[in-house]
Amino acid sequence: MTTLRGYNKRIMVTGGAGFLGSHLCERLLARGCEVLCIDNYFTGSRENIAHLLDDRRFEVIRHDVTFPLYVEVDEIYNLACPASPVHYQHDPVQTTKTSVHGAINVLGLAKRLNARILQASTSEVYGDPSVHPQPEEYWGNVNPIGPRACYDEGKRCAETLFFDYHRQHRLSIKVVRIFNTYGPRMHPNDGRVVSNFIMQALRGEPITIYGDGSQTRSFCYVDDLIEGFIRFMDTAPEHTGPLNLGNPGEFTMLELAEKILRLTGSSSTLVHRELPQDDPKQRRPDITRAKALLDWEPRVPLDDGLERTIAYFRKRFFA
Repeated sequence: MTTLRGYNKRIMVTGGAGFLGSHLCERLLARGCEVLCIDNYFTGSRENIAHLLDDRRFEVIRHDVTFPLYVEVDEIYNLACPASPVHYQHDPVQTTKTSVHGAINVLGLAKRLNARILQASTSEVYGDPSVHPQPEEYWGNVNPIGPRACYDEGKRCAETLFFDYHRQHRLSIKVVRIFNTYGPRMHPNDGRVVSNFIMQALRGEPITIYGDGSQTRSFCYVDDLIEGFIRFMDTAPEHTGPLNLGNPGEFTMLELAEKILRLTGSSSTLVHRELPQDDPKQRRPDITRAKALLDWEPRVPLDDGLERTIAYFRKRFFA
């Protein structure tokens, strides 16, 4: 079970203007924290945090985590890194630097401050898995020289750095492995399947299915994921992770497309394209550890979460 700690703290969120980061900043402010949002706006947006700017406990610094940062905080959530193939393959060298140099810089800061730090890792560390569902003990099946490796291996190296800082410097770390997450404030052109399908459906364009559509993903609504973040950060120091956070409900791409067509009322048709290189055929988290440690599991059903996400996209881009 979690051990709640005081929350009148100053907390730094790197990538704080991004999809996940903005929701985390919002939630931390609601808990009474002071929040320092760090973002270089490569994939994040000031619009994601515009509603927070008038809060005197919220501060924003435009900064790239590949460069050192000298601030005073009590805790750090490291979310900085492009997380969709479209964005992380745009500049793969920078993506690797963000994961690796960024981790070195925030870990160095945490060491100087003796601050607890959480790393937002990813289910991509499992690659195209040969074990299903994926438990934290699984070491993964990753192509280290493929087009996705800048992200997959960058995140794997970041995990290595976190655990080495923990062992060598006794730093208090938390490492979470995030499975597919969706919700309001997703980037409309990030190439992720949920945003892709919704935008195509609302535009009346053909919905692009890669391969035959039988590949599977598990979709966690953003509010559920953020709850998992905060509960894990509140646990005792010996609970370092890695910890899977995601929804164990598994859907094919065809099933997801059909749901979005139904919920949007779109008349879009389906078109098939060649499956991208190294694209995982299946992805589903084993969340046994998160259930036991955090008393956590996703609460928002896929249909409900998709309805909220579709409503956001309609209002934001089609009003």
